[in-house]
Amino acid sequence: MVRIGVDVGGTSTKIGVVDEEGRILSHGSVDTRTDLPFSEQIAQMAACAKEVLQRSGHTVDEVASIGAGVPGVADPKTGVVVFCTNLGWHNVPFRTEFQKYFNTPIFIDNDATVAGLAESVAGVSKGADSSVFITLGTGVGGGIIINGKIWSGAHGVGSEIGHMILELDGEPCTCGNHGCVERYCSATAIIRKARELLLRHPDSLILEKVDGDPSKINARTVIDCAREGDAIALKVFRWYVKNLAQAIASIIHFLDPEVIVLGGGVCNAGAFLLDAVREEVPHYILFKNLPYSEIRLAELGSDAGMIGAAMLS
Repeated sequence: MVRIGVDVGGTSTKIGVVDEEGRILSHGSVDTRTDLPFSEQIAQMAACAKEVLQRSGHTVDEVASIGAGVPGVADPKTGVVVFCTNLGWHNVPFRTEFQKYFNTPIFIDNDATVAGLAESVAGVSKGADSSVFITLGTGVGGGIIINGKIWSGAHGVGSEIGHMILELDGEPCTCGNHGCVERYCSATAIIRKARELLLRHPDSLILEKVDGDPSKINARTVIDCAREGDAIALKVFRWYVKNLAQAIASIIHFLDPEVIVLGGGVCNAGAFLLDAVREEVPHYILFKNLPYSEIRLAELGSDAGMIGAAMLS
């Protein structure tokens, strides 16, 4: 038997046929057409899934289940996507619609959550009894895995790590609150902080790298300049690492997971980021003489969404 994983993204939806060990046997993608009615979007995804399944050499009868990860809030019990701003989905019946094309069990959850599941099944946290996945990209997402199972809380929003409050009355967040982790630990946060400092320090290497155009600054630009020793870039990087370390310490104090996995675009910085975070976290740990969560970088990259979605059950 095989499983199908659907990784719904803002610009494209990736679909893969995955075996029971989390190996991708065949995969494809379809543009995420937000200009189409919801039913037509699902029809395109289903057609792609059938094509990918055929290329894998398997039949519909061999599909044990289909799972989908979506960039928003989904109700795993009903299969309804409650809220997905980027796609314009509000209370849409994902499971019901997809089952028009596949008469098989269909599961759904948040995209960061399924990425965390993927890492626990086939990635860097495989074998751990408990793990927390934190995705550091344009925003900050999370996935909590306990005893090999997703924990999303009583109402499906238990892993919204990006919207924990890090600073009371801090930076306004798109969610309507202020001071959310997402405003201090995302790629967007790095860019915002760099632009703020460059107003007073325009001689930074950061501006040189972007030909003097602050609108071209991205997180990688800042981190690369920090590697090169630029004072302003290092100031931004240390500010970012301090914020992230505090958020991680809060997770450790609350859940005490065996492993914390860092993923997302910011983590392309690799060991430069990981080593800095590992060095900073102990400053905020309450229990100084006890072991605490091991912090690792995600391994599965862009495949995590398909693999984790396929593993939903």
